[in-house]
Amino acid sequence: MFALAIKSFRNRKFTTILTIVSIALSVTLLLGVERIRKEARESFTNTISGTDLIVGARSGPIQLLLYSVFRIGNATNNISWKSYREITRNPQVQWTIPISLGDSHQGYRVVGTNTDYFRFLRYAGRRGLEMAAGGIFEDVFDAVLGAEVARKLNYHIGDPIIIAHGAGEISFIKHGDKPFKVAGILQKTGTPVDQSIHVPLEGIEAIHIDWQEGAPVAGQSISPDRVRQMNLTPKTLSAFFVGLKSRIAVFGVQRFVNEFPKEPLLAILPGVALQELWDLIGIAEKALLAVSGFVVIVGLSGMLIALMTSLNERRREMAILRSVGARPLHVFSLIVGESAMLTLAGVVFGVGLLYGLLLVSQPLILNRFGLFIALGGLSVHDLILMGVVCLAGIIIGIIPGYRIYRYSLADGMTIRI
Repeated sequence: MFALAIKSFRNRKFTTILTIVSIALSVTLLLGVERIRKEARESFTNTISGTDLIVGARSGPIQLLLYSVFRIGNATNNISWKSYREITRNPQVQWTIPISLGDSHQGYRVVGTNTDYFRFLRYAGRRGLEMAAGGIFEDVFDAVLGAEVARKLNYHIGDPIIIAHGAGEISFIKHGDKPFKVAGILQKTGTPVDQSIHVPLEGIEAIHIDWQEGAPVAGQSISPDRVRQMNLTPKTLSAFFVGLKSRIAVFGVQRFVNEFPKEPLLAILPGVALQELWDLIGIAEKALLAVSGFVVIVGLSGMLIALMTSLNERRREMAILRSVGARPLHVFSLIVGESAMLTLAGVVFGVGLLYGLLLVSQPLILNRFGLFIALGGLSVHDLILMGVVCLAGIIIGIIPGYRIYRYSLADGMTIRI
């Protein structure tokens, strides 16, 4: 029966190829949506680990999470340095990582912070940041680059960097009089850290020291050497991460921050805010899965149509098989087997197409969205989806198989005009 099915496919090459391609594309879409959904969730979850609270100006939990962790969007307001220092003196606080945002370089966000960023920031199950080359800040105008920034812009240790004002990809206002120097390059993390340029908080203060209201003061320019001698204590921060001595105290410290009397602040638990984010986009996830499911149905329907339209042409073929001893069950099995083989070929080809597309698009997705899509093996869920598609293909093959089963020998040998 297998040999007969192969010969049948050879006689209908064009229709067979179109059917396989149709099923393959639908399977690629189904598994691709599932892979991206899974990897996106895992990538977001692995972005930050070991941080008990994130503190920012009062806004919304998701907004605070997006701009502080994922560098998406901007803070509605800043936190005063005095409030930050007062919160750090809370006896339950073990460490903090200050974050200052608002500037960029060729579309990459510039993050003002201090050396605690490299000591305490954790990702992917408490993995720490590691240097691929150079070291962390030693000067006000030192910069530490994320792995993708260095690779994409081809920067090396000692290269100068001119920071632009604002977070847009194109900026006409630059801090050209105070360039930074690449002091270090981080190892790849698969998180937004790879897409960031890290500079000291004092460096952020230094490049804005002769600016007012987002523009340089006319006729006033302070040299970098002179700036280094000045008081560069930051006035404000965009947000800061908090690590506590005991996880038991997290709700008490959160309440302390949310009720802070000096200014309106918000403290969020990263895991809770991330779950809110997934709940928000859960509808979109379900919609994508539904669309990909309908595409699979369309692909299998195309196979059914191809098999059904070929029945009248193949009636004589089936009648000849019956005449040489093939039983109706054999003819039925041939049609169902062809359906199963077409579906299996489409699934296999679709998986190969998926991995080919992921291999090509992986760096593009990482550069554009900061999302790392791993080229791992098929998960149990993927195998279940593939099994469901194959089972659906076999069930669909029963329809034309039953039709051909009912054809009698005399009917098959009759020529209809």
